[in-house]
Amino acid sequence: QVQLVESGGGLVQAGGSLRLSCVASGRTFSTSIMGWFRQAPGKEREFVARISWSGASTYYANSVKGRFTISADNGKNRVFLQMNSLIPEDTAVYYCASSSGPTTIQGAYSNWGRGTQVTVSS
Repeated sequence: QVQLVESGGGLVQAGGSLRLSCVASGRTFSTSIMGWFRQAPGKEREFVARISWSGASTYYANSVKGRFTISADNGKNRVFLQMNSLIPEDTAVYYCASSSGPTTIQGAYSNWGRGTQVTVSS
């Protein structure tokens, strides 16, 4: 089992930035991909970005490409999501998740954090 804990959420004005962090513990050797997902009020949870622990492979949802950057610190079992040029539509609970393979499908992610709230005001 892998335990994931997110942090770094908060309230920010449109155009601002936030950096989310996710720390993994437990059987981290069983995972190769870390992903970020988000769920806005009244909407389904959606994929945001994913990264391999080596950092060599990244992939983004079109809605955040060019604004968000995912990175990983393998030695510290941490994954980050740098969010720039935030817009109100980015308001959501952001979740960190782990998978054994590169995918955007939620069902393939077996471990999830509890989420951190990001609110972008207009």
